[in-house]
Amino acid sequence: MPQQTARGLPEPAAPAFDLATWVAAPRPEAEPGVYRHGHRPHDPARAEDAKVPAAPLLLRAGLNAVVAWFAYLYGTYAVMHVAGFFGWFKGFSPQQFNTAQTLINPLTAVCVLFLFGRMGRWLEVRRRYLTRSGWQQNVSPFLARAVTHDGVAAQSVPARGRTEPSSDPWAQLRQAGAGVAAQVLDREAVGDVDYVRIRRAWEVVLEDPGILPAFTEQVTARGGAACAHPSEARDLPARSGRHDLLSRQVRLGTAQDVPKNPPAHRGAGFALDPAVLGTSLLAVGPAGTGKTLRLARPVAEALCLQALAGTACAVVIGAGDADLGPDAWYDVVIAPGDPSSAYGLDLYGGVRDPDEAAARLADALLPDELALRAESARSALQQVVGPFRAAFGRFPGVRELRALLGDGSDESDAAQELVKALRAGGLLERYERDLQLRERSRGRADDPGALLADRLALLDRPVFEGCFATDGRGRPPFAMRALDHPLRVRVKLPELSHPEAARMLSRLVVGQFVQASAAREDRSLFAGLVVDDASAALDAGIVRGLQRMRGTNAGAVLLLRTLVDLPEALRTPLFGAVGCRMAFPGIAPWDGKLFSEAWGTHLVRETAVTHAPDTSGGMLRRAGRLGRKALSGTTAQTESVTTRDVERLRWSSSDLAHALPAGHAVVSLTAVTGEQVPPLLVDLRA
Repeated sequence: MPQQTARGLPEPAAPAFDLATWVAAPRPEAEPGVYRHGHRPHDPARAEDAKVPAAPLLLRAGLNAVVAWFAYLYGTYAVMHVAGFFGWFKGFSPQQFNTAQTLINPLTAVCVLFLFGRMGRWLEVRRRYLTRSGWQQNVSPFLARAVTHDGVAAQSVPARGRTEPSSDPWAQLRQAGAGVAAQVLDREAVGDVDYVRIRRAWEVVLEDPGILPAFTEQVTARGGAACAHPSEARDLPARSGRHDLLSRQVRLGTAQDVPKNPPAHRGAGFALDPAVLGTSLLAVGPAGTGKTLRLARPVAEALCLQALAGTACAVVIGAGDADLGPDAWYDVVIAPGDPSSAYGLDLYGGVRDPDEAAARLADALLPDELALRAESARSALQQVVGPFRAAFGRFPGVRELRALLGDGSDESDAAQELVKALRAGGLLERYERDLQLRERSRGRADDPGALLADRLALLDRPVFEGCFATDGRGRPPFAMRALDHPLRVRVKLPELSHPEAARMLSRLVVGQFVQASAAREDRSLFAGLVVDDASAALDAGIVRGLQRMRGTNAGAVLLLRTLVDLPEALRTPLFGAVGCRMAFPGIAPWDGKLFSEAWGTHLVRETAVTHAPDTSGGMLRRAGRLGRKALSGTTAQTESVTTRDVERLRWSSSDLAHALPAGHAVVSLTAVTGEQVPPLLVDLRA
């Protein structure tokens, strides 16, 4: 039964998704950041005409039409009179004279139409008000505001004879001999996710025609659910963003029609896609400016939709209460500290090389202020992780690592058990040197093992029991090496109850993502990372890894409240590592300074007007100026105008800190192909 409004009238049902119209919609090539679905390329001449308001435009067109009518009526007579005055028709017979007059009439009409039509901008009037698209854009919005007597908007009736754009979405299947599959899909309600997923499967069939029978059988049996995602989900619940999965774009807002924006972007939709996210994006703005709601959540939603379509995998990191979408969006939800969480986290990311896994874990465990001891901490961890894996065939858990790195009696017993296991396996000679070095460092004041053991104690809490198990007794651990599959992963950090543990886990997961995305053998899926608060997730190794991700079909969206949360040595390298930068309203001037320097300067044409007293002329003119000054009290002046090109900052730190309106942002983009878009002022509410 349809829902009813407060007046008791039935609420209109949501329109069904029209696959044919969506597929046939124009998607012209455009610069990075332009939402291509339904986009109309920028026409400079038309944009200049569009600046003229409607009333002056129509008044000028009408006046020129009246003058053109009189010019045509009397123009032929004037031409004939002038020609006769100069004797051009001398000797003409009456028949020849009439022929000349007949030829002059259309020539006069053409000249009048060209001259007055150009001055009156008749072509612009025709484009605005006499074409279907112009009528819909300039007139229909006013007609649509008409309401009935009870306040309910009247429903528009489509005009007779009007045909909507249509196309056959499955034309390629029919042409290649899969007509039966195409007929099945024609009878089913296929969404945009289904279409892109089946189309991707069809591209695989084109590369290997031998699997065409299997593809046809799958589509015939399952219809729109064919080639489904492992979760069998075909769409996201509570989907709110505006997405175009054919171009893999998510629309975030509208680029404003202001002089600071390039003409090609003014008034166009602003969107992000993997071609832009592949260079990574850094967004800075204080809390409450819309970073999560208007950037992180739509991008996370887009990555999840693309994962369902089989074109991407998503890892989204944030606090447990961050609005990054419901759990139903994700295949794997990791929530350390939540007993109801079904998955744990592999501290080593599924890496098979123990030295690499130990180095990444050591970098995550150390706080920023102890980064100078990172190399010794890596060595200490590698001295126990490698032998343990060789002896027991698995990596050590949190409690076992603490026992091997500490300096108490329990730690000594753990080391002896490790030696016995290595001796039993015949591997003691190979790892004896590492164990001896670890033993010599134990108990010293500068022993990095004691520091690592203290840091690991933050993860060895009862609330984290089973979250980081490596012996198969806890929750099934998620390993970051699974980025080869279209997975949707959400990591919920316990920022309120265990803030320091949350910082370590954030740095660990981001570091594992950077390593795993570069180590993938199959890079056909775009690996997307969204970090709601990246202040604790970045170190020098991760910043260097962001640069390498450009060539691995992977990218990250990093959100920061302020750059002050990062060590000073990381701020400039981070700006150089990311290709896209986004500033939200209310950032501090010292943060805006880095954005301003990164965006640089551009040439601006400035006009200077200089006024000076008029001293020209003779006695009569000077007497007139004296009389004017006595009567009006003003001195006659001359005016000189100077125009020159000067360099100015695209956006100054003061503008970014104080002039940005609420709900807006300034963003610059760089695509993986090297195309760059200068800073755009974007309305994220549109």
